[in-house]
Amino acid sequence: MHASGLVAKLGLFTTVMIIMGNMIGSGIFKKAAPMAAELQSPGLLLICWLIAGVITLFGALTYSEIAGMIAEPGGLYQYLKRMYGRGFAFLFGWSSFTVIQTASISSIAYVFGESANALYGFPRLAPEYEAWSIFGLFQPLDNLGVKLFTIATIAALTTANYFGVVFGGVIASISTCVKLAGIAVVILLGLSLSGGTFDHLAPLLENPSAEYRTSLGLFGAMFAAFLGAFWAYDGWTNVASLGAEVRNAKRNIPLALAIGTFGVMGVYMAINAAYLYVMPVEDMAALTQTKNSIVAVEVMRRALGEGGATFIAVLILLSTFGATNCQLMPHSRVYFAMARDNLFFRAAGNCHPLHHTPSTSLIIQAVWASLLVLSGTFDQLTDMVIFASFIFYGAGAFGVFVLRRTMKDEPRSYRVTGYPFVPAAFVLFCCTLVLVTIYQDPKNACIGLVLVFSGIPFYWYWRGRDGAQSRYS
Repeated sequence: MHASGLVAKLGLFTTVMIIMGNMIGSGIFKKAAPMAAELQSPGLLLICWLIAGVITLFGALTYSEIAGMIAEPGGLYQYLKRMYGRGFAFLFGWSSFTVIQTASISSIAYVFGESANALYGFPRLAPEYEAWSIFGLFQPLDNLGVKLFTIATIAALTTANYFGVVFGGVIASISTCVKLAGIAVVILLGLSLSGGTFDHLAPLLENPSAEYRTSLGLFGAMFAAFLGAFWAYDGWTNVASLGAEVRNAKRNIPLALAIGTFGVMGVYMAINAAYLYVMPVEDMAALTQTKNSIVAVEVMRRALGEGGATFIAVLILLSTFGATNCQLMPHSRVYFAMARDNLFFRAAGNCHPLHHTPSTSLIIQAVWASLLVLSGTFDQLTDMVIFASFIFYGAGAFGVFVLRRTMKDEPRSYRVTGYPFVPAAFVLFCCTLVLVTIYQDPKNACIGLVLVFSGIPFYWYWRGRDGAQSRYS
């Protein structure tokens, strides 16, 4: 048992499934169309997915070295604290709680609710009630049936994780295996029954007739598409937060990061190749102008008719259910670790005496995510701060260089392959992505940075409290 009260019960297979389950949610089904609209070239679309996968793999390899040294609840929060101090680590944890991770939970869970609604049709209120707003910003009654179903889903998955990390691990393993099998079916049927052609994969590079929507031309279009790809790849860092609950964590977390990230990269390349085999890139881009911009739906409709479209709806349902569970598990450990450092609500540091889970942190996370669902602002919030997560990802990767100096004698179960070039490449890409995003979308970037730094007053308040440390000692 860890000193925090958490218990190591997760094995290597479950850890890999959690990583893949975190990464494979709705992005692989939804992001191909807007990326195609940005790039207007099938070859560049595949190159974009490949580069994003390689960069993500570089990040995973880099973080594997850190995970092989530090196996504590809170993952990246703990890493940043060792590298740069409590203040910077707090900003990461605060941003995760207020926007980055809770809005991600809300967004993925809401896609699950929308998929269920497409199959069953939840009731809606009269238009005059749905139009009611708070301060003209929030419409909590809009599409209320889907929102209530989404909140119930968050509550159910939180309850399962409340009663033990093993329950969350079992859900992650089963749901991830099912979604991988479903994606394999989409690839096989798309390549065999759709009547597609490999001619759709040309041109392999820039389309001579392309007209880009960014002031930076193709360079800007690539980075706009990268944001979509990285949204689909995001989640690989989350398993580090379960450091106290993975058996032989200093070995299994680095190994799982490499296996899981490489596996997802292969899955994404294969399914996007299948999309392009079935549909010309122009047709994919045109889907952004319709209500249904999910490429996978149209691919299966062409292969199997409406039955194929229904199959994809069910697959997205299962995929987002599993992804929501995998998102809920690790993030609650960040707030749990912050509370034990006297930098969050004190109750969030409670470890359930029987179930050995961060029970109160799970509840606080679920309540805030549910409020974001009701507000309907989660997609806007994630658009504003998705780039901010790369500030912390890049800082964490740069920390490998820091720890090589400050913890040079600490045993390492793994040293990053290709050091110093692999971590340097990941850090450089993170910096470039952040700067390009600020240049291309300064308004949302500024709002996102304001949201990140809004935690500073709370940091000073919580840092000044006395007595919380002794409570958890």
